[in-house]
Amino acid sequence: MFSKDKAVNALTSVGALRFRISHSSLMHISLLLIILVIAATVRLLPLRWGFQLSEFDPHMHYRLTKHMVENGFFAWSSWTDSMSWYPYGLTVSKALYPGLAATAAFLYQIANALNLAPAPILSSDLYHPLTADPVFNFCIIFPVIMATLTVLVIYFVGRDIGGKEVGLFSAFFLALSSSYISRTSLGFFDDETVGIFGILLFIFFFLRSIDSERPLRNSVAYAVAGGLSLGYLFASWGAARYPLGITLIFVLVLILLRRYSSRLFLSYGTTFGVALLIAANVPKLGVTFLKEPTVLAVAGIFLLLGIIEVSRRIKTTRSKMLFVVGFLALIVVVFFALASLGLVGELGEKFISVIFPSERLGEGVTQQLVQSVQEHRPATWGSFYFDVGIGILFVPVGLYFAVQNPTNRNLFLVIFGLTAIYFAGSMVRLTLLLAPAFSILWALALVQLIKPFVTILRESPRIPRRKTRFRSRVGKEFSAAFIILMFLLLTVTFVLPSAGSTFPRVIDRAYSPTTIAAASLPLKPTEPVRDWLDALNWMRVNLEQSDVVCSWWDYGYWITAIANKTTLADNGTGNSTQISLIGKMYMSNETEAIKFLKEYDVKYVVIYQSFREDGSDAVYGDEGKWRWMARIPGMDDTKFGNYTLGMDWIDTNEDGQVGTDEVVMNEMGNSTVLYKLMHYARDMALQGYSEIQLEHFEEAYFSQVAWYRDSQGAFAPMVCVYEVIYD
Repeated sequence: MFSKDKAVNALTSVGALRFRISHSSLMHISLLLIILVIAATVRLLPLRWGFQLSEFDPHMHYRLTKHMVENGFFAWSSWTDSMSWYPYGLTVSKALYPGLAATAAFLYQIANALNLAPAPILSSDLYHPLTADPVFNFCIIFPVIMATLTVLVIYFVGRDIGGKEVGLFSAFFLALSSSYISRTSLGFFDDETVGIFGILLFIFFFLRSIDSERPLRNSVAYAVAGGLSLGYLFASWGAARYPLGITLIFVLVLILLRRYSSRLFLSYGTTFGVALLIAANVPKLGVTFLKEPTVLAVAGIFLLLGIIEVSRRIKTTRSKMLFVVGFLALIVVVFFALASLGLVGELGEKFISVIFPSERLGEGVTQQLVQSVQEHRPATWGSFYFDVGIGILFVPVGLYFAVQNPTNRNLFLVIFGLTAIYFAGSMVRLTLLLAPAFSILWALALVQLIKPFVTILRESPRIPRRKTRFRSRVGKEFSAAFIILMFLLLTVTFVLPSAGSTFPRVIDRAYSPTTIAAASLPLKPTEPVRDWLDALNWMRVNLEQSDVVCSWWDYGYWITAIANKTTLADNGTGNSTQISLIGKMYMSNETEAIKFLKEYDVKYVVIYQSFREDGSDAVYGDEGKWRWMARIPGMDDTKFGNYTLGMDWIDTNEDGQVGTDEVVMNEMGNSTVLYKLMHYARDMALQGYSEIQLEHFEEAYFSQVAWYRDSQGAFAPMVCVYEVIYD
């Protein structure tokens, strides 16, 4: 049974099972694996400042994920979060998309079953109370996992468009895309994490489904997969309307170019049928989503495809003309009838403001809220270059090569690229959409540019004497020099350090602390800034569970998730009326403010400020947001100070320069709650006493003063918690 011959035969049979793979395929697989490792490694760089979630929204997504893990995947549909938007609470199913949390909860359950889930972190130099929760720790690394998977998906999309080389370069460029890294680095547990993944997965499946060279059975399978991908996107990200819109434009272009086929009709109907069925069952969208103009446009294009399909089967020209004209007239009549009956819905103001940026300039509460967020402002060409680098020179070349060879995939890529440029220019946050489009266009341009020169380098040096006169003028030396030049250009973005840094632009973007580790300051400190984490830990330990905390909406998610306390508003901005009331409270005097605080049972008020050594504002905290606190409730911010809060500048010298003798006190600004709370804490920190008399507020906790430096000198951030004193 254990003889030598049997053992040798067994080993021989195992050896016969080895996979046979070409050298070229092995190289491609190895390069792809290296790119995936680079993508994951770069996004782990924020570990230097601690293991924690970044920004604000990820903390609410973590709470939803934990709720799913503990109560089941569908328990969220009936969850009313009483700790948010007190006293009304938050109906979570109507406020959040479940896709991100459901994906994280599902993968966590698998990792936990395999004993691969991150272990609790019970001690750390920068103590974070939530790192004791394995779900929290998994949410921190989840963006890195999804970014790596997205890089893999774009490889397959690029390979379908231009071959393996385009796929590899697309994956490489997306792995090191600054705008994409900023939204998928360690701790950025937000909708965009799965959003770009869903968009690329949908594009991959849909374009394969309309490929006429594939068997019909495969096309149907790809169409269903595309519908599931788009449906997953609808359940995960509000920007799912973007791939829907560019697909409608793409199908319309195919019709105008007379590229209609029955395969297109079948794939289109299957894909959008599955996707809209899923979307209608997402509580935040609901059946009313089907009345939106974008969805009605989907139905309109489907009917148009149906008209073309039927007309192809009508033999006589006259009958065909009558059918087409009659059906189109019927579609127009039905649309206007639905509109007159009020059955045609409207796009949300946020989406309209992206399409028409001028809509964000209104004076309404919603418009003021949108304007108050930095990432909602229009992008500049400088920001494009900062995100894309030298690739901005290759993108027009990629568009040229795509238009020159107008296959279905290239047409879709052109539409994808041009629309992404428009929307990214409309809103800085949407430069994220540029990342996959630019990565593929950049890869296509680079491959097409160097391909002829690579061909020359591979040519045999033997040339018959009689054909010497026909030899190409481009020699191998020039070809090699051109290829080297192309790769040297890449070093401008990926190797050479950016201005004011010792790292390349890509690494500089990735090697940044999470928002809470930098205390929401635009700095890259050598050590974590402890102010916010210390304040949140203090609130978690020292305040009662039932205590209501009032702060500006920026900090609501942190207070609810980390401090475990009830808040009046958060980053969801779901109740603009309540946000305007909070802003009005901060900009009122104590007598008026206490009425609002009492009505909402507020026990503590939180402010965040930063100041310089001379006591002046550093504008990194609420002293940089007070104008929006006034504008959102419709107040004239200049009445509180045309220079800073509580200070007016009168240019008596008429020289345009701010002189110390030209800045005078503004009595209305000095009497606001925000001014008094900021300057009271500032005085106590700088001189140990304050002449400001607080009638209804008392110090509960002030973070320790630590000094940092920016281009204007030293400054100190401070989180202040005040207890409200009622009569």
